Amino acid sequence: MAEQSINVPQVLVFIVVTFLAVRWYLSKPTAAGTRAGPNSAPVRINPAQVDQVAQMFPQLARRDIAWDLQRNGGNVAATTERALSGRGLDAAPASFQLPASRTALAPVRAAAASAKPVHPDLITRYNLSSKIGQASQPAQDEQPKAKSWSQDKNERQANLQRRREEMILAARRKLEEQEKAKASSAVA
Repeated sequence: MAEQSINVPQVLVFIVVTFLAVRWYLSKPTAAGTRAGPNSAPVRINPAQVDQVAQMFPQLARRDIAWDLQRNGGNVAATTERALSGRGLDAAPASFQLPASRTALAPVRAAAASAKPVHPDLITRYNLSSKIGQASQPAQDEQPKAKSWSQDKNERQANLQRRREEMILAARRKLEEQEKAKASSAVA
């Protein structure tokens, strides 16, 4: 009868495998909803991050968005992926408090919005005031429109810009006609 004995290579393999298993077990990340320990502080959520996700997904509650951002360490991409995947976001617990509200940020946004130059209409925005006189009488002898897409980038850009101007002026004509019809029906 042969006796089995443990040799040195077997002991070394056992020690290495045990070390790797213990290291793997101790380095596992904690569950998404739990904290790493009693001394770990919760992640501070930036209200701008909540606004960013809320603009992309207006159907989601801001409270649930903030809760998901809190759970995943403020990672907007992870929250967005979760919402896009169709899994939805978990409901925030009753004890969860939202970060600073949007009303606190309203004066800052109002000041930022007033700093932007505001164009009152498309005519001013695209500098079409010189073409308004031409717009009151639609051109009867329009040039034939090109039926194919041009290979020249500049020509394509000019054609698209011309079409945009034509659409804006046509919309203006239509609006003026509607206003005249309303005015004539109000007088009668």
